[in-house]
Amino acid sequence: MDRRPGELYPPIEPYDHGMLDVGDGNLVYWEVCGNPAGKPALVVHGGPGSGCKPRTRQYFDPARYRVVLFDQRNCGRSTPHASDPAVGLRHNTTDRLIADMEQLRVRLGIDNWLLYGGSWGSTLILAYAERHPERVSEIVIPSVTTTRRTEIDWLYRGAGQIFPEAWDRFRAGAAADGEGADTSSVDTPALLAAYTRLTESPDPAVRARATADWCAWEDAVLSQEPHGSADPYSGRPPAARQALVRICAHYFSHGAWLEEGALLRDAGRLAGIPGVLIHGRYDLAGPLGTAWELAAAWPGARLVVVEDAGHKGSATMRREELAALDGFV
Repeated sequence: MDRRPGELYPPIEPYDHGMLDVGDGNLVYWEVCGNPAGKPALVVHGGPGSGCKPRTRQYFDPARYRVVLFDQRNCGRSTPHASDPAVGLRHNTTDRLIADMEQLRVRLGIDNWLLYGGSWGSTLILAYAERHPERVSEIVIPSVTTTRRTEIDWLYRGAGQIFPEAWDRFRAGAAADGEGADTSSVDTPALLAAYTRLTESPDPAVRARATADWCAWEDAVLSQEPHGSADPYSGRPPAARQALVRICAHYFSHGAWLEEGALLRDAGRLAGIPGVLIHGRYDLAGPLGTAWELAAAWPGARLVVVEDAGHKGSATMRREELAALDGFV
């Protein structure tokens, strides 16, 4: 294939797709593209709640990879959709997402697979791989997070030291909560819990305002990065935006149902699994320190620090991701 280094592979379409019944009234969308006899790889999207994107297919050599993508519960093409406030999220937890991944692996007849994904996707990858290391051949993670409560606190409070005007607006948005949210408080769990309630309001105007306030804050944190869209959160379609914010608030207000520091503590379970961690030096949404800690705790992991990238990535970061994926086939 005539392709320059660092250039994405041509667009491809799935050769198979379906809806996986994972119980609890949930159907999870999945698709497979590339070579049916190729090396299995699973794309684990971020958010939580962003859904998978067709462009991600182009990171894999379609002649050598069998690429599986799926939309996690209640987002993307999975049903029911979290943009509907009547849809409960009680059955949307980290443990259930891990179980969904295993059910999908069995459904597709895959023994083990490479895992690829960043941001929240990296947290879910690590949680799955530490639970089922025998099912993971390699891991490639751009933008490392482990969703510790300290990381959540940085993103939704600590980064306010850099963007105080935007954080004041984000914090003030919680005042619309009907349960007495104190906008002078710096208690991150309470702030996130207020947004959880707001995004579940039966009043569409309340939901829309809370979604807009959340997205404005997320965009502000990434606003100094030179690459990518200026509105990566606010610029999404309305239903996708509402589902993303609602699921994010749901997960982060519960610490993703993970024991604090457990993914780093148990990184020794990844011994024998080759990994490439690719992280932007200027990632304010998920500072480099977490990737550094994970690389130190994970035998066999290699950390690549990209000097011109943040959370939104760069051409350099894309080249590193493509090189890592090409290197495993």
